[in-house]
Amino acid sequence: MHYSEFHAFRQKLQKTQKQLSELLGTSLKAIQSFEQGWRKVPGHIERQLLFLLTMKKKDVKKIRSCWEIQNCPPQTRQLCPAWEFKAGHLCWFINGTICQGKPQNSWNHKMKICRKSDVLSNHVNVTGSGR
Repeated sequence: MHYSEFHAFRQKLQKTQKQLSELLGTSLKAIQSFEQGWRKVPGHIERQLLFLLTMKKKDVKKIRSCWEIQNCPPQTRQLCPAWEFKAGHLCWFINGTICQGKPQNSWNHKMKICRKSDVLSNHVNVTGSGR
């Protein structure tokens, strides 16, 4: 996640740096460092921030499922944890989901795939930079 994107998402949540640090369970100094680009945003912080943005949407239940967006065949859907837990709107959040026909175990690799597809942008307005 690029530092400017992190800052923009904090603004979307309408949180101060201090409030966001408390919400994410990290220090104020860390939040400041993420926004200045002095520190890379760790995967667990990025994941939680994207989750909060998704849940803040008014019509979260109307978000299209990843398998609809990606047009996954039924046999692939049935093997995917997002399908098992009826969480197609949170497929990007769940580890081990089947993207591009195989399970994705690495957060960074998975996010590169999600940012290139319409899946994540369907939930949160991301830049697609994946930096």
